[in-house]
This record gives sequence, C-alpha cells and structure tokens, in this order.
Amino acid sequence: MQQVGKGNIALIASASNQTRNRDVEFPFRQDSDFYYLTGFSEADSLAVFIPGREQGEYILFCREFDEKKALWEGAHAGLEGATEHFEADDSFPIDDMSDILPGMLENKSKVYYPMGRDGDLDHQILEWITHIRKQSRTGVVAPGELVSLEHILHEMRLFKSAAELKLMRKAADVSCIAHKRAMQQCKAGMYEYQVEAEIVHEFMQQGLRYVAYPSIVAGGKNTCVLHYVENKDKLKKGDLLLIDAGVECDHYAADITRTFPISGKFSSAQKQLYQLVLDAQHAAIEQIFPGNPWNKAHDASVEVLTKGLVKLGLLKGRVAKLIKDEKYKQFYMHRIGHWLGMDVHDVGDYKLDDEWRLLEPGMVLTIEPGLYIPENCQTVDAKWRGIGIRIEDDILVTKQGYDILTHALVKEIDEIERLMQAS
Repeated sequence: MQQVGKGNIALIASASNQTRNRDVEFPFRQDSDFYYLTGFSEADSLAVFIPGREQGEYILFCREFDEKKALWEGAHAGLEGATEHFEADDSFPIDDMSDILPGMLENKSKVYYPMGRDGDLDHQILEWITHIRKQSRTGVVAPGELVSLEHILHEMRLFKSAAELKLMRKAADVSCIAHKRAMQQCKAGMYEYQVEAEIVHEFMQQGLRYVAYPSIVAGGKNTCVLHYVENKDKLKKGDLLLIDAGVECDHYAADITRTFPISGKFSSAQKQLYQLVLDAQHAAIEQIFPGNPWNKAHDASVEVLTKGLVKLGLLKGRVAKLIKDEKYKQFYMHRIGHWLGMDVHDVGDYKLDDEWRLLEPGMVLTIEPGLYIPENCQTVDAKWRGIGIRIEDDILVTKQGYDILTHALVKEIDEIERLMQAS
C-alpha cells in the first residue's frame, strides 16, 4: 500500500474453481499473488487495498457463511472469519461487489490490478469506471489510469522473508527425503510410475499433500526428454533414472532433480558424463553471491560443459568458438535455472533495463545444468547415446554468498552408489 499510495486503489481477485468433468472440480489451488497478500484460500473472493481509507484499508469480498455448504464441502470463513482470522479491516459479500466497489473507485487517480490476467475482472473494472464517468455532473471523478499491480507485487515476492524461507526449507527437506526413498526403492523391473508413487507417498507421509509440479520420472532414453511426464515405462538394468520432483509447503515449492543408475552403479560412460554435469553445477553455484549478475552462473556451466564435451570427444573445435557458436546447445539446450518460490518457475524479472540483474540476499533460485544425448544422435560414439543427466538444487542467496536448501540429498557419485547399494 505504501507503493500504491494514497489516492489510489489496488484490486486482486482469487483463483476460480475449475471443472474437471461434469460436476467434479480440480483440487482448488489459490492464486499465488492473492494468497501472498491475504493468506485466504477460498475461491470467489476479491481483495481491495485503499491506502488511507478511514473505515479500513484492507477490504475482502468473499462468500457469506452457508451452513448447508459447510455440511457438504467443509468450513469456510464467511464475513466474520475474513476479519477475525484473516485480518481484513472490513468484509462484504462477494454478491454485493458490483453495488459497493464502484463507490470505492470514485475519486481515485489510479487503479492497480493484474491487468490482462482475468478477463472478467478486466471487463468489470472498465464497466465500473464507465459508470462513474456518467456521474461526473455529481462531482465524482473516475480513475484516469490503470496500472499493473504485478510489477510491484512480483518484485516483493522475489525477496523471501524469514517466514517464507521456513516454509521453503520444509518443502526442500521433505523433497530430499522423498528423493532418497526413490533411490533406495528403485530397481530394474519396476515401472516409472511405481517410483513416482514412492515419492508422492513420502510427501504425504510427511504431511504435505500437493506436488509443486507434475513429477518427472524418466528412465533410459526418456531421460533425454526435458519435460517427460508420462512416467509409464519399465526400468531397465544398466539405464539411468532421472527424477525431477518437489513438494509444496503452504504454497511454497521445492524443485529437485537427481539422476542415478537403476542398478546402483554407474557405467564408465555414465560416470564420465555425470561427473561433468556435477562439475558444471559446482562451478555455477560458486557464482551465486550478492552483486554478481544472474547470467554468470549459466556462463560458468556452459564453459565447464563445453570443455568437458571436447575432452570426451562429443564436440570438436576450439572451446571459445564452440561457445560463441552455441554448439553446446545440441546437448545442453536450457538455461541454468529459474527463480523459485510460490510458483516453481517463480515471478521476478531476470533483467533490469536490458541488463542481467544482480543477485541480492533473499532471492531463491535453482541451479540445474544438464546434458542430453538422444539415442538417434549419430554424431557421437554409441556409448554416449540415450544418456540424459540433470542435477538440480535450490539455492538461497545470502549476505555471505549462498545456502543450498537441498543440501541433504546426496549427489556425488560415490555417495549415490553407497546409498543405493546399502538399501
């Protein structure tokens, strides 16, 4: 509200219930921006922020309490709960929004809201403003400017508070436990979905019900498909298994990838490529410290991987020229990582004024280099084909440098082999 300023108003709507089929709905997940500001996890809601309003600056429009609805669907806050439990200064029925809200817009200069994200809200705001303009002879003035709320809000979300980091650490810890379980339970002959079941089982056993994103459990050639989510094939002895999975803790995500041998021991070729990716990750993580540009970690991973690919014979030529010509992209085609928070690919600008932004304490990001050599890649020796490797950790930027939130999960070759062979 300090950034919105007196004389202006901000609005943000909740997520809507989404129909799965006929009268069955998908599990409800609140809009991240709305939840960040309110902690309110019900649909059919609208939060309003009016700096300087004498009757209360934070107003919540929501559903009234309905005993019959509570019987069928469970408890919901109602108007009293909105003020008593969610600290709204005032609350009104969502059904009365169109009667009440236009009056709140009167004589405001700017309306901040997530422009273009909710077509119904876009249309409604324009209708309200048009209605106010028609009353100009009564002395009221309609807002003259619409401003995207997301610019303010997403910059706030980029920097995590101590309370947010507590939730992210729990999500990371539980995800580490689940990945460890998958490594210990994995064996040839299982199906990818059975390993996925072990992961989800551990999430729920630890009290966290929702995955942060659809889990990737990819064995053999499937490791070379970056967003493979079918998870249906049988695991084969001698192949690698790539698992990209994380849990959500009160809307905050973890995002971890590990690649390991199904049989418990890396082959020589697998070991060489794995160590190369791990070296690239170590080099990238060392670039995480305040004041360093975001892209330096990616550049470090590219240099290590390109040098290694030349040494192993998968690329030929001068390293500098190969990097300049982006020849490495046939095997490493994605960036080093992304912001992490309430969304697994979280909000926040990566560039400011066309320059890579500098890292600052409180930012959380992933570091996830990878190498993917498809089975049909005829330009390399057959021993490398069908091998995909990615290693991903969640990193907090601190005043001193970095903190690996997912440090509890093994990733060194000997640690992985020792863990799997002991299970």
